Amino acid sequence: MALRVGLTGGIGSGKTTVAGLLAECGAAVVDADAISRRLTAPGGAAMPLIAASFGERFVNAEGALDRDLMRELVFADPGARKKLEAIVHPLVAAETARQTDRATSPCIVFDIPLLVESGRWRQQLDQVLVVDCSEDTQVSRVMARNTWAREAALQVLAVQATREQRLAAADVCIYNEAPLTLTALAVMVRQLALRFGL
Repeated sequence: MALRVGLTGGIGSGKTTVAGLLAECGAAVVDADAISRRLTAPGGAAMPLIAASFGERFVNAEGALDRDLMRELVFADPGARKKLEAIVHPLVAAETARQTDRATSPCIVFDIPLLVESGRWRQQLDQVLVVDCSEDTQVSRVMARNTWAREAALQVLAVQATREQRLAAADVCIYNEAPLTLTALAVMVRQLALRFGL
């Protein structure tokens, strides 16, 4: 039976980079964020439900979710966040199960940004791998990557689990902070992959 590893980290931590490195080592990566983006892309399964629940103004000209508009709404209205999650989460869960069933690797990595927040994932996993860095680093990376204002980055951090909560849930932690280089990070991930049976 495949080892089930939950991979998580706050926005800007480098979690996606670590997921890619684990995939290069042979892990089957099930990416909850990527699944969610496909569901809310043009023609995505969540889009008719989102349009019906929130209105057509949340659908952009291409037929995808208007992420900026929705982000503003869910930060202002917790009820809207719950309504959006009630649409998207069951669809993500179904696709996650489908990808898991098809995986042939000895290690399945579940890339789950909100693993700690969800509360339901821990019992389904053998190990939790947390990618960690300082909040200042998170903010600067997110501002550079997404061209967001500092306030927008801080807003996202505020609704995610704290570093302390994530670290408390970790079986393994990678501290992805300068002066660690991408090359050094890759070496660390390869060593971990051996522990994961890859």
